[in-house]
Amino acid sequence: MAFVTLSKSSLKHNYQFLQTMFRENNIEWAPVLKMLCGNEKYLDYILTLGPEQVCDARLGNLKTIKKLAPHKETIYIKPPAKKIIPDIIRFADVSFNTEYITIKWLSKEAVKQDKIHRVIIMIELGDLREGIMGEDLIDFYQKVFELPNIEVVGIGSNLNCLSGVMPSKDKLIQLSLYEQLIEAKFGKKIIGVSGGSSVMVPLLMKGLVPKGVNHFRIGETLFFGVDLFENETIENMKDDVFLLHSEIIEITEKPAIPYGEMEANPSGETFEIDESEFGTLQKRAILDIGLLDITKIEFLKAVDPELSFIGASSDMLVLNVTDTQKEYKVGDVVTFKMTYMGALGVMNSNYIEKRLID
Repeated sequence: MAFVTLSKSSLKHNYQFLQTMFRENNIEWAPVLKMLCGNEKYLDYILTLGPEQVCDARLGNLKTIKKLAPHKETIYIKPPAKKIIPDIIRFADVSFNTEYITIKWLSKEAVKQDKIHRVIIMIELGDLREGIMGEDLIDFYQKVFELPNIEVVGIGSNLNCLSGVMPSKDKLIQLSLYEQLIEAKFGKKIIGVSGGSSVMVPLLMKGLVPKGVNHFRIGETLFFGVDLFENETIENMKDDVFLLHSEIIEITEKPAIPYGEMEANPSGETFEIDESEFGTLQKRAILDIGLLDITKIEFLKAVDPELSFIGASSDMLVLNVTDTQKEYKVGDVVTFKMTYMGALGVMNSNYIEKRLID
């Protein structure tokens, strides 16, 4: 048995912390909700906190959000695939785009559905994921501007999403200069300059975000309270919004070293034998959860600091409980904090129960 909990009080605390910070800096922001994997009870709760707009990278999740809160502005935060264009127009009020042909398809479908679809043009700032090159922006905007039923409401960028390139004041100034260039060239006001994701928060807290950047998309810091520059919890934020809990199904003292002829395990791992540990014993607890759910044990951190990982297979996780002060037994539940990627794996698993707690 394994389950994940979302703490309403901790999530509300983090939401209000960010809301206050952004308001004080005259910045709009939108929660990125792909972490919730379309879970209706989790979505329903966060929507009650009051965000005016929400972001997701999965169309099915935006469809669920529109069902729960039809008047919330929904933003699809990656360039749409051709086959989902009709549903993008139905369920996403705004989409991120980098290809003229895609916006042309959106325009055609928006005309068909008698809607105005708003787009944010993503610009490459060095991380080399999605984004048009800056030198192509003027020509790109000129063509998009002429398409019917399309409104360009902003420009944006992503950093630290693929190559690990970190944001800086200079890069954000560059982004805001692109906005000024468009406005000067075409006499059109660009409403939003979406500076990026949670990785930008530390820069804002240090006063390093230029005034031209007026929009953020926040997921990881909202749910984990994390400073992605220092990889630690931001002061006065909560890191226990999500917790993973799993039951002990076996606890036994066994040899510390495997015995028998050894090859790579199903994950492709091979183990080095420390001959100095021959003859020693180790108390091991097996949990009712595995790589099928958590992807990597490196994404988990036991709340009990005296527990350590031995390994995991597809369905079971093995812990070293030799040195802990607590007397664990079969049936006890072990609790873990998770990284962003760890929680994504758990939330996406149909085998893990999802609970909403106070």
